[in-house]
Amino acid sequence: MKLNIAVLPGDGIGPEIVDQAQKVMNVVCAKFNHEVAYTNALVGAIAIDKTGDPYPEATHEICMQSDAVLFGAIGDPKFDNDPKAKVRPEQGLLRMRQKLGLYANLRPVTTFKSLAHKSPLKTELVDGADFMCIRELTGGIYFGRPQGRSEDGNTAYDSCVYTREEIERICRLAFEYAGKRRKKLTIVDKANVLATSRLWRETAQALEPEYTDIEVEYMFVDNAAMQLIQGPKRFDVMVTENMFGDILTDEASVITGSLGLLPSASIGVHTSVFEPIHGSYPQAAGKNIANPLATVLSAAMLFEYAFDLKEEGAAIREAVEKSIEAHIVTEDLAEGGKAYSTSEVGDWIVRYIQQK
Repeated sequence: MKLNIAVLPGDGIGPEIVDQAQKVMNVVCAKFNHEVAYTNALVGAIAIDKTGDPYPEATHEICMQSDAVLFGAIGDPKFDNDPKAKVRPEQGLLRMRQKLGLYANLRPVTTFKSLAHKSPLKTELVDGADFMCIRELTGGIYFGRPQGRSEDGNTAYDSCVYTREEIERICRLAFEYAGKRRKKLTIVDKANVLATSRLWRETAQALEPEYTDIEVEYMFVDNAAMQLIQGPKRFDVMVTENMFGDILTDEASVITGSLGLLPSASIGVHTSVFEPIHGSYPQAAGKNIANPLATVLSAAMLFEYAFDLKEEGAAIREAVEKSIEAHIVTEDLAEGGKAYSTSEVGDWIVRYIQQK
């Protein structure tokens, strides 16, 4: 199979971690007889510096012509600390989601047995936790209009807007994923307060008769936030709207004990994007110390979701788990032992896959 991949390293540690994922993808393609071609493109702060645009049209064209996008991270402190900046790196991410039709963000939350003790929760609560968070990405308060400030600047307003079509699309995806897993779906909303949430619940309930094998529960977002801490193993597939999903998936990510371990996929109408959930970590940029495992695991998701290459994804996941068990880890996981560099971790995983 020929794989055409758009590579958007982005800012901060993005280029370093994406390099490791590409090394791993190359060895997997060699082992399983695939041909892979990469096309690099600019996004984020580096794109602003070079073109004035955080998501240039040239980048969009490359993404559209590719089978999948491997994405690093965006963000730069010089924009965070400038409240008057008219163009920000994050605007590129939102525009990419809109233009590629990336309507669903998939974040698997799985614990590695050898790292369960690093979770802020008790080991017995998190050991064995394995669930999928599905967040709607293109609607809701982040994109709602009207949005703005009053003339005197003392009042600000945002609008949360959803259509039945947007909700049905993401809920169908969630029902289908639940069907492939343990057949339990949790739909998170705030239907006791919000009109958009009532439309979410009404739309999801209308779909239930089509998926009679799925156990469905509806949960208010505040309760869901508590349940994630009290009993994360109760969840199988969770689906929710954009802002609730943004908050809950970040909360869920902490359960595993390291943000550096969690991959994600943004599934779209056009080209899907695969990326680690962590940020650009500018303090570590260029130091070869960042954890590449979330990006490597995002590459595993890329093989599985973009090309249906399950064996290739499983090979990467196994290598990552073995690297953790062998304590070939970066400083965030070293716990006083030897800390390996970003590239050393990548090289170890490559050798494991070669020799397996």
